Amino acid sequence: MARSQALMIEIATGDPRPISKQIADGVRMKIATGELQLGVQLPSVRGLAMQLTINPNTVAKAYAELTSEGWLEARQGLGLFVAPPRQRLSAHERDKRFDEAVSRFVHDVVALDIAADEVIARIDVELQAFATKKTA
Repeated sequence: MARSQALMIEIATGDPRPISKQIADGVRMKIATGELQLGVQLPSVRGLAMQLTINPNTVAKAYAELTSEGWLEARQGLGLFVAPPRQRLSAHERDKRFDEAVSRFVHDVVALDIAADEVIARIDVELQAFATKKTA
């Protein structure tokens, strides 16, 4: 039987997002960038809870969200695995989440008083770095 891959996810206590959301976002990012590939088994709920020293219910909530969105698939008696890629969110939901993310980002950046061209250049660099990871 395949061993699960350790999840190197950081939980920030100062982050306004709930811990379950931080876990779900971290797993999504690892799948989207190719760090977690199709068919890779994730740690058990208890295993990840112990690794992160958090309540197993918090991990279970994150895993349930990822499973319902199609990022993970449960295999009876075996655990959770990275699911085959598909359109995981409707166009409306993608647009909604994108709008929310952009709004949060803009509100954070405006307070830093950074020129728009510098912000755009930095975003481009970050997106290129992710594109490189995804194709590697």
